[in-house]
Amino acid sequence: MKKILSALILFLTLTTASFAQHIDRSKFVKDSLDFYINRALTNWRIPGAAVCIVKDNKIVMMKAYGIKELGQPDKVDINTLFMIGSNTKAFTATSLAILQTQGKLNLDDKVTKYLPKFKLENRSAGEMAVIRDLLCHRLGMQTFQGDFTFYNTNLTREDVIQKLGELKATYPFRTKWGYTNAAFLTAGQIIPAVTGKPWEVFVRENIFAPLGMINTLALSADLPKSYNRTVPHTLIDGRLSPIPYAQIDGLAPAGAISSSINDMSKWVLALLNNGKVGQRQMLPEAAIKATREPQDIVGEVHHPDGESGYELYGLGWFLEQYAGHDLVMHTGGVNGYVSSVTLAPQDHLGIIVLTNTDENEFYEALKWEVLDAYFKKPYRDYSDVSLSEFKKEQAKEDTLEKRWKDTVAMLRPPALPLTDYTGKYVNDFYGHMEVTTGEGNNLEIRFEHHPRMYAKLEPLGGNRFFVTFSDPTLGKAVFPFYVQNGKVTGIKVKVADFVEYGPYEFRKE
Repeated sequence: MKKILSALILFLTLTTASFAQHIDRSKFVKDSLDFYINRALTNWRIPGAAVCIVKDNKIVMMKAYGIKELGQPDKVDINTLFMIGSNTKAFTATSLAILQTQGKLNLDDKVTKYLPKFKLENRSAGEMAVIRDLLCHRLGMQTFQGDFTFYNTNLTREDVIQKLGELKATYPFRTKWGYTNAAFLTAGQIIPAVTGKPWEVFVRENIFAPLGMINTLALSADLPKSYNRTVPHTLIDGRLSPIPYAQIDGLAPAGAISSSINDMSKWVLALLNNGKVGQRQMLPEAAIKATREPQDIVGEVHHPDGESGYELYGLGWFLEQYAGHDLVMHTGGVNGYVSSVTLAPQDHLGIIVLTNTDENEFYEALKWEVLDAYFKKPYRDYSDVSLSEFKKEQAKEDTLEKRWKDTVAMLRPPALPLTDYTGKYVNDFYGHMEVTTGEGNNLEIRFEHHPRMYAKLEPLGGNRFFVTFSDPTLGKAVFPFYVQNGKVTGIKVKVADFVEYGPYEFRKE
């Protein structure tokens, strides 16, 4: 499964594609881009996409491609909605920066000033944490830590904030950057504490409406009700398939927005024009600048042209330099969708890519291709090279899965009767789950905070089971049960890295 934050790694070994000689770099955007995109969408098996390039306060190109859902004829248009995932974060950070310009808060105010119940497992860290800490991922958590508990679950925003306070940080406070979705949710909840309006209302009134983003939705629950919307897709047993929409309003300020390429162009045009639409100042310039101030070091990055540097994080934006140009950018990924938004402010250049399958790297490849065109860099065909790497990784995953399925087919008996594994289990952070007998010689797991999801467990022999989640974005894995003195004492649960890197240890009650 995709790892959003490591997408750049696929470009570390890029070489000039064999047909690069046929591309006139100076005319790439005007003459070759449409062909490049259509070819890439076919090769990546992307049902639908939308792309926009803005330059010097004008739209250079804006076009929709493909269909909303596999097997259905409806085509994507420039007003069709895609979930934009973590590209939501820039809206949340900008909203809080707007409140700072209005004198209603300061980004260096303590979180507890507005959310008195806020705490962290490290008590002193919770007392010291300021709004800025929430918006730049420096609470000390590992990237994605806790997200299996928070993501696509039945937890309310208040529940998420409470559980964040129980999560033991991997690193000391403010010593290491770690992408923390629950922190952005917490930051978003400061907005109603200050204004009396929910995050979704504030962002609609203060960003969507002023910019004319009339189709954009703040909440994931509203997307299925929209007439002009795409459907999310992912790979299931090697076949690209439609999947249910993620329901992530419990984390809404971190990733719930759905938008169209037309609306996103208005957002990017305003950001590149210091908040102005025409001659009218629709967003405070000071708020935009505040989100682009470097706050923390993400790590070293290696670019396709051989340059190395450091990636920084502002407030809701990644910051780096490429070929001597400053970049402000972010990606987004939720079930069945990945997207990218890239700004080169000094060049007055913006690039937006929306797709409705989470099994592609095209959304990043295209960004670099367009940047290279404007920065007069050699043509490399990032899409083809990254597709080759993607297929290699997919082949490794397929081989491993086949090995697991072949072992299941051998009907190796579990070490204990199936009923010995059944019962209730608990993880102090997540909560409860229950193991029951399923069809045939299988087990099933139902999770307390994932009422629409279950996991099927097939014996691999001994105390190990091959696990398939009903939600395909959670991946496939092997879960080992722990046994002492002939009794089951616990189980290790691991979901796809797309959701969370670390495992959960559940003990049997």
